[in-house]
Amino acid sequence: MKLKIALAIGVIFAGLAAGLYFFRPHTFHGTVIQSPETSYDFTLSSANGDVSLSDYRGKLVLVYFGYTFCPDVCPATLANVGQALRSMSESQADDVQLIMVSLDPGRDTPEKLAEYVGHFYPSFVGITGSQETIEQVASLYGIFYEKRDGSDATNYLIDHTATLLVIDREGYLKLVFPFGVTVEEIADDLKYMLRQ
Repeated sequence: MKLKIALAIGVIFAGLAAGLYFFRPHTFHGTVIQSPETSYDFTLSSANGDVSLSDYRGKLVLVYFGYTFCPDVCPATLANVGQALRSMSESQADDVQLIMVSLDPGRDTPEKLAEYVGHFYPSFVGITGSQETIEQVASLYGIFYEKRDGSDATNYLIDHTATLLVIDREGYLKLVFPFGVTVEEIADDLKYMLRQ
C-alpha cells in the first residue's frame, strides 16, 4: 500500500514538473516590443517587382537593413537566419519571410540584391529604392547609417544599426534581435512566435 502511495506521489510530482517545463513563460533572446500600431508599410523594388511589407501579412517577417558590400555584419546575420530556418520544419520556415532593405542604393541593384540574399536562403528577398525613400524607411524603423571611407576596393563602407526586426503575422513589430544572436536563439524565438 505504501509503495502504491509513493508511486502515485511520484507520478503527480513528475506531472507537475513536466507541466512547469512545458508551460513556463518563454524567455526571448531579443528585446520584446509592445507596439500599439502596426508597422510602417513601405514599398521598395526587388528583382521581381515591387515588394511591400504588407505583402507578407500572415507570416513572421524579419526586416534587416544592410548592404551587399558589407564585409562582416550583414553576411553573418543573414547566414544565422538562413541556418535557423533550415533547423526548423519546412512548414515553420515557410511561415517566415526575411526582407533585406539595402542601405546602399547606389551600388545595390535589385538583381545584385537577389543574387546576394539568395546565397543565404532561397526565399530571402532584397529590396532597394531611392535614397530619399530608404532614408525615410530606415528612420521610421530606428535604423542609423552613414557612409565612411573604405579601401581602394570598396571605395566606401556604411556603418549601420545591425539589429534584426521581427514583425508578427498581424503586422506589429514584436521583437528586435541584437547583432550576434545565435542560430539556436533565432530559431527558438521564431518557433515560439509561430505557435502564438
